[in-house]
Amino acid sequence: MPQPATRRPSLPPPTPRAARRRLIVGCVAVAAALGLAACGTASGALQSQNSPSGQPPITITPATDQPTGSPVATVVPTPDSDGASASAAPPAVPKPRTPKAPTGTATATTGVPATPAGSTTHPAAPATPTAQPAPPAPPAPPTPVKPGTVIGSTASGGRTVALTFDDGPGPATGQILDLLAQYKVKATFCEIGQNAAANPALVKRVLAAGHRLCDHSVHHPQPFAKLPHDQAAYEISAAKDMIVQAGGPGTRVTWFRAPGGGFNADNEQITASLGMSSLAWSVDPRDWSRPGVPAIVSTVQKQLKPGGVILMHDGGGDRSQTVAALKELLPWLVAQGYTFDFPAA
Repeated sequence: MPQPATRRPSLPPPTPRAARRRLIVGCVAVAAALGLAACGTASGALQSQNSPSGQPPITITPATDQPTGSPVATVVPTPDSDGASASAAPPAVPKPRTPKAPTGTATATTGVPATPAGSTTHPAAPATPTAQPAPPAPPAPPTPVKPGTVIGSTASGGRTVALTFDDGPGPATGQILDLLAQYKVKATFCEIGQNAAANPALVKRVLAAGHRLCDHSVHHPQPFAKLPHDQAAYEISAAKDMIVQAGGPGTRVTWFRAPGGGFNADNEQITASLGMSSLAWSVDPRDWSRPGVPAIVSTVQKQLKPGGVILMHDGGGDRSQTVAALKELLPWLVAQGYTFDFPAA
C-alpha cells in the first residue's frame, strides 16, 4: 500500500538582513559578468570611475619634474637652415597621450625652447677665413752719416739766430721760459735724460710753449767721443726715451748734442739711426763757468753772425748769471734786427 507523500515543512520568510546580503552578492556577480567598473549599492561602498572611453586614468608629469641626469636631446642648427630645431626620434615604446603644450613653452622631449609663432631664428653664418696680411718688410738700414755733418746754423739762415739751452730742465728753466714768452721767442732745450725724468712737468711746459727738444745724453759723460760704441748708444737712445716719456704722447726729439761737443763718426751714426740730427753751436759764452753777466753778454755780441746758434745753460748748477744775461741779450738781438729760428735739421 503506497505511503502517503511526506509534506516538507515550509521555510520561514527571509529576514530583511538576509535579503540585503543576497542583493549585494547578486549585484556583484552581475557586475563581474558584464565587465562594469562597479555597481552602486545602498551602502555606497563601490563608486564608478569617470574615465573617458573606459580607459584607465592618465597621470601627466611636468617637464620640470624630470629626474636629474636624464638625457636631453640637443639640436645644433646646421648652416643654411632656418633655425628650426629638429626633435629627437620618438621611442618605440608607446607612451600615454599627453596634453598639447601651449605655444612658446619648453617641450619635455627635446629640452629646447619652442620658437614663438611668427619668429624665425637664423644661425650665425660660419666664419669666413680671412687672408692673413703679409708680414711688414724689415726697415731699411739708415743712410750712413759722414763725419763732419754736425749742424751749427739755423734752419732758414739769413739774419736769424737760434737760442739753445743745455743740461736742464733745472731750477732756472721756468725763469728762462718766462723771458722767452715775454719776447715771443722760440728756443731749443737740450735736456739730460735723468733730469727730464725727474721734472716731467717742466718738459711738458717747454713743449706747451712751442719750444723744441734735443737729446743731451743720460748722464753727461765726458769725453763723450771716447766712449765705447755700446755705452754711447745707451747714452743717446735711453736719454731720448726718457725725454719722450716725460713729455708724453707725441713728443718729438729732433737733435742730439754730444756733451762737450764730443762728436765722432760712431755717435753721429747712432744719432742718425734714431732719427735725430747732430747739433753743435757757433757761439759759446761759457756761461756754465759763471764768468759774470757782462762777460756773457760781450761774448755773444762779438761771436754772433747771422744764422748762428748760441749755446747757454738752464741746468747743471747756479744759472742766475745766465738769466740776468738773457734779460740784456733779448732786447739787444731784437734791436739788431735778428729774428729767432730753430737749428737746421
